[in-house]
Amino acid sequence: MTFRNGLDSLLRPEDSVVVLIDHQPYQLTNVNSHEPQMVVNNAAALAKAAKAFGVPTILTSVIADRGGYIFPQITDVFPAQEVIDRTFINTWEDRKVVDAVKATGRKQLIIAGLWTEICVAMPVIQALGEGWDVTVVTDASGGVSVEAHEVAIQRMIAAGANVMTWLAVASEWQRDWARTEHAAELAEVLLHHAAGSGIAFLWEQQLLNTPVPAAKD
Repeated sequence: MTFRNGLDSLLRPEDSVVVLIDHQPYQLTNVNSHEPQMVVNNAAALAKAAKAFGVPTILTSVIADRGGYIFPQITDVFPAQEVIDRTFINTWEDRKVVDAVKATGRKQLIIAGLWTEICVAMPVIQALGEGWDVTVVTDASGGVSVEAHEVAIQRMIAAGANVMTWLAVASEWQRDWARTEHAAELAEVLLHHAAGSGIAFLWEQQLLNTPVPAAKD
């Protein structure tokens, strides 16, 4: 096994490309590994973070006329972008998707989707076998059961995949708060999608903007 370690193994926005797979109504109805609204929240957060950092993001669905369109929480982030609709269950067998990824020139492939054990595992394992550096965003994905999701993650790790959560991905892209170019955009994503951290940030701003009471004589 080749270990993924060292500074160069961390995600960099200039080297990253995101593929969001099958975040559709049909798949969501049988997600049981996570609370479904959490998956929608996390997938949207990942999409917004990618946009904030200028990371190319490929959106793909499977037979959308039957399975439904990708959640608007995701497509609204990229309103002018074509969603690539497939018949292949395995996204990495669809030439149009692979060509779109390759056209970005990026090498760090970041994948999330529904369901983890099928529509995430297949392309991840194939792409790993082709030499890609693949990261799976586990909390922006979901399986039909906790077991299905967890076994799929174990399987992908055994194949060489890196696994992270959306907030870890966004933090790795930011890396240094002295990099102010995208910090305000990231803060906006945290505000709307990071629950307690977002509320704490609002509270902090409230406290900083609260006038100090005048001293009494």
